[in-house]
Amino acid sequence: MIEARVIKIVSNHYTVETVQGEILQTKASGKLRKSYSPMVGDWVDVLKGVDLTVIERVRPRSNRMIRPLVANVDVMLIVMSTVKPEFSEVLVDRLSWLIRHAGVQPALLVSKWDLISDKTSLDPILDAYRQVMPVFIAGKGLDNDEVLNFLKGKIAVLTGQSGVGKSSLINRIDPRFELNTQEISKALGRGKHTTRHVELLPVGGGWIADTPGFSSLDFEEMSTQDLLEAVVEFTPLAAQCRFRNCQHVAEPGCAVKSAVANHTIRSSRYEHYLEIRALIEARKEY
Repeated sequence: MIEARVIKIVSNHYTVETVQGEILQTKASGKLRKSYSPMVGDWVDVLKGVDLTVIERVRPRSNRMIRPLVANVDVMLIVMSTVKPEFSEVLVDRLSWLIRHAGVQPALLVSKWDLISDKTSLDPILDAYRQVMPVFIAGKGLDNDEVLNFLKGKIAVLTGQSGVGKSSLINRIDPRFELNTQEISKALGRGKHTTRHVELLPVGGGWIADTPGFSSLDFEEMSTQDLLEAVVEFTPLAAQCRFRNCQHVAEPGCAVKSAVANHTIRSSRYEHYLEIRALIEARKEY
């Protein structure tokens, strides 16, 4: 058996890279397809034959993303542009909480840094995010060394709205990829992303999966307790709350609300927490 990682899937054809760096074209055994289908990012055991190479076993996964279908993800890089579309704290917050709930580390990459005239306007926002996740900036004329060092040895998924420059970012890091991108539609104010499948691309000693922009944010699988655990800046303050099971909503003696009042926690992030909590609670009523 040969140990390998699945790096591309098209229909029922799998491209894998062995630990020795050999690229193989494989299929999954019939028995395996019925029980535990391989995903991009999976570590698998491959049986290499003269006429046919077959995936015999999928090794246990550390996590499994549904949208996109990628396994063993180390970090999800939230790509948020400065303009067209505008930077959105709401989306960063919601995505980062969903990512943490999935058992993956979130990181923020702000693209189109060269296109914003007043860069200081984002400073307090990015400083707040640096307290809870790695933050990077990207744009024409900026080097990508910091991002590349961070990605080394990791599987990273790019996520964010269409038009924020995910494919352009990968093209800039390594022009060989020549990913298909399109100009932002002036009429719609959003990009038309043309990525057609999930594929791991080797970058800086790690892997990047470029995926289509999301169409919805799904909190169906999250409970209010899951949400609390995802908002990591609340965790060290919870022990200071008057009530052990404080939900940081209307309880007296809440250390989180005090931190918001003292501007230790950004008020917009707390408001977004309340909004998502209300959505989760409303769902339970049906």
